[in-house]
Amino acid sequence: MEQPRRWHDVFWLGIFVIHLVGMGLVLGVLGLNRFKQKNRLDIDKYTYRFMENEAGLTEDYWPLYAVAGGVGTSLGWSWLLLLGSRATQMMKVSVHILTTYLAVISVLCLWAEQFFWGVAFAIGAALQFLYVISVIDRLPFTMLVLQKAVKMVWNLPEVMRVAYAFMLVVLLWLALWSFGAAGVVASSIGDSGRWWLLVVLSVSLFWTGAVICNTVHVIVSGTVVRVTIHGGREAGSVPANNLMKSLQYALTTSFGSICYGSLFTAAIRTLRWEIRGIRSKIGNNECLLCCVDFLFHLVETLVRFFNKYAYVQIAIYGKSFNRSARDAWELFQSTGVEALVAHDCSGAVLLMGTIFGGLITGTCSGVWAWIKWRDRAFMIGSTSMLMGMILVGVAMVVVESAVTSIYICYAEDPLLIQSWDTEFFNQMSETLHQRLQHRSSRAREVLTQNQLDSRIGEHTSI
Repeated sequence: MEQPRRWHDVFWLGIFVIHLVGMGLVLGVLGLNRFKQKNRLDIDKYTYRFMENEAGLTEDYWPLYAVAGGVGTSLGWSWLLLLGSRATQMMKVSVHILTTYLAVISVLCLWAEQFFWGVAFAIGAALQFLYVISVIDRLPFTMLVLQKAVKMVWNLPEVMRVAYAFMLVVLLWLALWSFGAAGVVASSIGDSGRWWLLVVLSVSLFWTGAVICNTVHVIVSGTVVRVTIHGGREAGSVPANNLMKSLQYALTTSFGSICYGSLFTAAIRTLRWEIRGIRSKIGNNECLLCCVDFLFHLVETLVRFFNKYAYVQIAIYGKSFNRSARDAWELFQSTGVEALVAHDCSGAVLLMGTIFGGLITGTCSGVWAWIKWRDRAFMIGSTSMLMGMILVGVAMVVVESAVTSIYICYAEDPLLIQSWDTEFFNQMSETLHQRLQHRSSRAREVLTQNQLDSRIGEHTSI
């Protein structure tokens, strides 16, 4: 029987609730001030020094965000509906087409004389290309893990219903958020002022979207792990209220931990992927390798306290976020599974799909805005892209939850994976053995090279 759970990270729960209420009021005021009447709430008297543009109305720009919400929802639901039959093909397309799509958008931005966005998308295309090249040998194992994760969640239809429900929750918040964003775009404040306001609103939306996605992560991983522990869905020992128990924990005692982890986890994970990709392709440039190693060890220290595997520990044991992250990482290192986790890049592949969905959403709204208001097209396009990424991310996190659950189960007790899928267990064990051998050989090479360098130094001094 499970022990009663304590509330953790209550301070961050309070901060998030205050932020949500405050941001809701701000968004409502910003949208209403331009709704059907210019300066309805007489806010312009506080911003008259920054007025540089002709003011518009909220309802002029709100339909463009409605298009973004519709496109993002369609992409997210399509992903969930095709999860069982076309998931692997969609992930492969996301990996290979994202670079091309970024490059095309970069060219179009430069053609439209938007040099900042053109250069930004060109840099994004280059980084994406370099990353894919650096991890090309790891993609077969990554696709294998993703296929098994899809199989795991596809056999749990109640998990899919959770994703649909939370996507509707996201849509409700996006309706209010886009109302306020449309009010900012319609305001007469200068471009720099509007951009700063949209950046603040986007940071708030990013945190809110991350909290919702990670809430789904905790619910799905808790359900998946309990089903795996009890021997599969067909086993009679699976609790009847399995999903409701995970939902209850995620929205009550563990919600503060989810809010806390959502602030930092995504940024640290992305930075870690990029550094790992660059580090594997540096070669013998010792100066550059030294700098990258410093950054790598710094990020690895942060990963010990902020990693996505913490959400599985939160779902199973109800720990605080930092303790869950630390325990998960120590579990991986003590069992050697960390070598397998480092070899897998499923999180990056799912992120590529999320970014691709966001780009499609932003393009649809941005093109319509370009036809009607060229000076505000990139404001609408960039914020619509963030909306699309969050909507698609809710669908993607279902698979990511299964991936993290697989690794935690394998590290806790490999027999859990063996009883679920013997062939997959053998493939994981073989890959782990290869990765540990690879690390051992690299360590011997470094040791031999250091000994050789010290002997050369001694002979030179003599």
